[in-house]
Amino acid sequence: MNELIKIEKDEQEINQLSPLTWAYIGDCVFELYIRTKLINETKLKPHELHKKAINYVKAKSQAEMLHKIYDGLTEEEQDIVRRGRNAENHHLPKNANIQEYMYSTAFEALIGYLFLCKKEERVKEIIEMAIKSKEERNG
Repeated sequence: MNELIKIEKDEQEINQLSPLTWAYIGDCVFELYIRTKLINETKLKPHELHKKAINYVKAKSQAEMLHKIYDGLTEEEQDIVRRGRNAENHHLPKNANIQEYMYSTAFEALIGYLFLCKKEERVKEIIEMAIKSKEERNG
């Protein structure tokens, strides 16, 4: 992926970005991971792929997954989550309550921050922990 997408900022510059900017890119990274996983593991048609992906990427699901994996995060990652959760966002969620939206933003901020810092292996570990926690919950 690093040959396709070039990240030009260093970690110090990334730390200065708004947590909402981290969430902006984290949303894309997480959704691309989920879509790719579904394409690799199923033979669903696009509409069914979309419906299945929504089960993972909607705010409520992301908030639930973050709560389940939170204790498995490092202190630095928990700090990133706090910054993402507390970011002032004037966007009103459409299909989630404010609390779910704050925690989903925190989840996306964590994914985005780590991705921008080129910590792709850790991004993968966290996403896989989150998916596993959701699948265990759903049986």
